Amino acid sequence: MESASSVENIADNTAVIKAPVKKVKVVLSDLHLGKGRLLEKGGLNSLEEFYFGEKLVEFIDYYSTGTYRDYEVEIIINGDFLNFLQCDYKGHILTVITEQVTLEILKEIVKGHKAVFDALKEFASKPGNSITYVVGNHDQGMLWPACRAYLNSVIGASIRYKNIVYYFDGVHIEHGHMHEAANRMDPKKFFLKKDLVEPILNLPFGSHFFLEVVLKIKQKYPHVDKIRPFGKMLRWALINETRLILHSFVMALGYFTKSAVVKDPRRQWPIKRLLQVIFESAIFPDLSESARKVLSDERVHTVIFGHTHVYQYRQWSEDKEYFNTGTWTDITSLDIVSLGKITKLTYVLIEYPEDGSRPRGRLKEWKGYHRIEEDVAVS
Repeated sequence: MESASSVENIADNTAVIKAPVKKVKVVLSDLHLGKGRLLEKGGLNSLEEFYFGEKLVEFIDYYSTGTYRDYEVEIIINGDFLNFLQCDYKGHILTVITEQVTLEILKEIVKGHKAVFDALKEFASKPGNSITYVVGNHDQGMLWPACRAYLNSVIGASIRYKNIVYYFDGVHIEHGHMHEAANRMDPKKFFLKKDLVEPILNLPFGSHFFLEVVLKIKQKYPHVDKIRPFGKMLRWALINETRLILHSFVMALGYFTKSAVVKDPRRQWPIKRLLQVIFESAIFPDLSESARKVLSDERVHTVIFGHTHVYQYRQWSEDKEYFNTGTWTDITSLDIVSLGKITKLTYVLIEYPEDGSRPRGRLKEWKGYHRIEEDVAVS
C-alpha cells in the first residue's frame, strides 16, 4: 500500500504538468488609417483610404475570443497601419514633420477610428495577447518616442516597436520599403537635426515625391496610385489621358532636377541615391527577388513583406516561403484575369504546430461577419 506522502507527491507532480501553450500570430499591413471618413463639420474626408473599420474590429475580436480564447495571440502590424503622409496638419500637407506635428496628427487618427483602437485595447488587455508594430514608410512618424508613448497609453499596454525588421523562430518580417531606392530610409539617420530649430523626420525621396507631386495629381485623379499593374495604367493613360501624362512627366522631371541641384537641410539625398531611383524606376515593385535573397540565410524559412499592396505567395522549396500581406485598401486591376475593382482584406496567419515543429504561415482573407447592409466606400 502506498503511503499518504507518496500519494501527495504523485498529486503534486500531476499538478505541475500543464498542457502546451497554443499560440498564433497574425500579420497585416497597409491599412492606411487616416483621420476618418467624415470631417468634423460633415462631408467626406477625401484623404481617407481606410473604409473597413467595422471589419477590422471584428477581426481583432475574432482572434481573442471563441476558438482563440485560450491562445496566446500576437497581432503584428507590418507597416503603413497609419497614413501620416496623407493627413493634413491644420489644413496643410507638410514635408517638414516634427515630433509635435506627428503627435497631433496621431491623436486625430485615433479620434477618427476610435472603435479600432478600443478593440486593440480590449485585445491587449487579455493575458497572453500582445501587439508588435513594424514601422513602414507611410507611418515613419512612429519612430518618434512621444508617438510611441501616446499609442501605448491609448492601447493600455506596451507595444513592441521594431524600426525595420522583426525576426523570430526563423520568420523574417519587414514592411518592404527598405528594398527600393525611392522609399528606403537611412537607418543611421532617422531624424535630421543639423542647422534646424528642432529635429524633423528624415523622409525618403519617395515620401517627398508623393507629398509634392503625386498628391497634386490625386486632386484630379484620386485613384491614380491604386491601379495595378502601374505600367499598364501608364500605357492606357498615354493614349486616353495624354495631357495628364505629359504634365505629370514635366512635374516629375522638374522635381528630380530641383532635388539634385538645390541644397536643403530639410532633405538630404545624395546624387547616388537619386540616380538609383531613376535607374530602378520601380513604382510598386515586386519584392519577391528581395525575399529570395533574405531566404538565402539558412536561419530564415519564412519572409513576410507588405508595401506593394499586392498579396502574394511564392515557394522556392518546402522550407523557403515568401508571403506578401497585400492591403486593406481598394485596388483597381487592369489585368484581364482580375479586371476591375479589388477589395481583399488579406493577412498572414502564423500557426505553431503542437508537435513543436517550425511555425507555418498561411495567406488568408478576412471576410467579416455577415451583414445585410453597409455604407458604400466613396472617395
